[in-house]
Amino acid sequence: MTLLITIVSAVVCTLIWYRNAQHDVMKVSDLCFIYWGASLMWLVDAVFEYAEMGADFFTPSFSDMVNDTFLGISAVTLGLVAWTAKLIIKDPKHILKRSNNHE
Repeated sequence: MTLLITIVSAVVCTLIWYRNAQHDVMKVSDLCFIYWGASLMWLVDAVFEYAEMGADFFTPSFSDMVNDTFLGISAVTLGLVAWTAKLIIKDPKHILKRSNNHE
């Protein structure tokens, strides 16, 4: 479930970035890299887990599905937090700089 959630997030983010690629002031491309990196990490994890568990990999328990869902949502949220922190630090639209000049 973590792999599915991060891949969906990566695809949606990539579509948003591609649609506005010429004007990527908000650096959505960085968010795409974060999500695709997380997707690659979960893919490698799934391959190794399948190699260890075999066919049992495809029949997880309900509690495992819920835990994986929360983990996937947490990974996507943490990616958004990291991207937002970078935006606040870089201030690409100079919003913070202008608000400090008015004071």
